[in-house]
Amino acid sequence: EILLILLGLAALFGIGYLIVYLVSKHKQKVKAEQLALEKGVELSELERAKEIKRKEKEAYVPEDQLKAFRIKRTTLKVITYIFLILVALFILIPFYWMVITSFKSAEEIAATRPSLIPNKITFEAYRNIFRIEVNPYNGTLRRGVPFLYMFGNTILVGFFTTIFTVISVVFSAFAFSRLRFKGSDLLFTILLSTMMVPGEVFIITNYGTVSRLGWVGAPLNAETGRIVGNYLAMILPFIGSVFYTFYLRQTFKQVPDELYYAAKVDGVGDFKYLFKVMIPIAKPTIITITILSLMGSWNAYIWPNLVTDFQNYKLWLVSNGLSNAFRSTIELSGPNNVLNQQMAGSLIITLPLLIIFFALKKHIMRGVVRGGTKG
Repeated sequence: EILLILLGLAALFGIGYLIVYLVSKHKQKVKAEQLALEKGVELSELERAKEIKRKEKEAYVPEDQLKAFRIKRTTLKVITYIFLILVALFILIPFYWMVITSFKSAEEIAATRPSLIPNKITFEAYRNIFRIEVNPYNGTLRRGVPFLYMFGNTILVGFFTTIFTVISVVFSAFAFSRLRFKGSDLLFTILLSTMMVPGEVFIITNYGTVSRLGWVGAPLNAETGRIVGNYLAMILPFIGSVFYTFYLRQTFKQVPDELYYAAKVDGVGDFKYLFKVMIPIAKPTIITITILSLMGSWNAYIWPNLVTDFQNYKLWLVSNGLSNAFRSTIELSGPNNVLNQQMAGSLIITLPLLIIFFALKKHIMRGVVRGGTKG
């Protein structure tokens, strides 16, 4: 257990170091591009000029000191890359294990000695999870994974949650960054203090609220009302975010106040200034918030489990649907016989997030850099 804790702490430290390293490299690149743009030269010419200056400085350094400096710099780079490679392996090995397990047969998984390479690649798990079997008496799922319902529900919930979140965050961040009203700083401080409260506390209060509104635990004969209530319970409690408000507020505050006052002199209203000036400037940050909000809806697990009926597979999301789908299958076949199916299902619901991240990683990094620097 101590070893697992140490490995977990090392992984967290490594991930943090990797994020800081990537953000710092991106900041350096952005600053270099801005400097090249200000001087009206190509970025390659600017880098070439820096290299010439560096060589000129090295020409005045004694040979022994220069050699020691180069050895120290090379050693530091080697240690850094080795550490990053180990962290990357620590992160990628579970993903690799998930992929190869999904292509193994149930008999090979049951073997006493696990293998890093499948003896025989089979698509048995993927065929089985797409083979849906429903109990004709009560309509519950017996076998398979209803990916069509899971992806549809997740996209629906994620879409509305993200839209309402972005709207509320944009207006609240603009109000706290530009509109001067009495008690604004105190109110914003109170909102920030709620970030110190554990999320489990809000789960209890949110569940009590949606229960009193009748969105959870509706009568079984009120099928339509129960379905609508479940969707409302999964969307409305999360249409606001204090962290995203703080994050976007920092970006809005980078815009000079003189620009706002000049717009007011020209007769531009607050709404027009927000949509014509602030939102275009903060576009990378807003895109980042949109992506993170969508990913949060995709990964939500505890809350959908609380507010939805696990027996009604038509309301499952990708996060809780996978575990719910294998409850009866494990009871019928045993845990070892469905492990490859669980890994295949996990891979299927993970791929869309990976595609979204790699397709939009530039926007995410740009938003992080813009939100964390002053300009």
